[in-house]
Amino acid sequence: MSETGTPGRYQRTTNGLIGSMIVAVVVVIGVVVFRSVFRNDLEVEPEPIDYLDLVAAVQTTDREVAYPPALPAGWIATNVEASQAGQPPRFFLAVLTDDGRFIGLRQEGDSVEDLLEEHVDGSTDEKGTAEVDSEVSGSWDVYTDDGGDRAYAAQVGEENLLVYGSAPAEDLELFLGLLSTEPVGATAAGR
Repeated sequence: MSETGTPGRYQRTTNGLIGSMIVAVVVVIGVVVFRSVFRNDLEVEPEPIDYLDLVAAVQTTDREVAYPPALPAGWIATNVEASQAGQPPRFFLAVLTDDGRFIGLRQEGDSVEDLLEEHVDGSTDEKGTAEVDSEVSGSWDVYTDDGGDRAYAAQVGEENLLVYGSAPAEDLELFLGLLSTEPVGATAAGR
């Protein structure tokens, strides 16, 4: 307390406020720099998912959806999506090969050109057809882009199927050969 009986007050100034803000910012930057210097590079491994439950659910809507009943050793599914009831039919599956290369599968009512533009590249070149032994289709239209991605397109019922990615052609064609539209569980039982 001061001599007059009122609590003591310190002078608050704009310069004092600015000074304390500068000190706080310097401390935060110092902490961030310190952590970045002494932190090990964090490598995140993708988590595999079970996509067959969603495929089975989609099949209960009497929709014929293409999917691989099983993946080769070391390959993992990392994402699966399907449209909700009342929405245009869409199905998506993302897979990583054993060397981490991406393969995507899209099945929708959109045109092949729209699928290519949205998921591969706005300018793809048609490279003819590929004959691949698959339950879904024996002949696939092949497309490439300048970045080295490759895509294969075929018709499944009233929908277009696009398989694409950065994986080499051998892996993409191996994936095509795995595809089935049989009910989940039926392909394993029939083998």
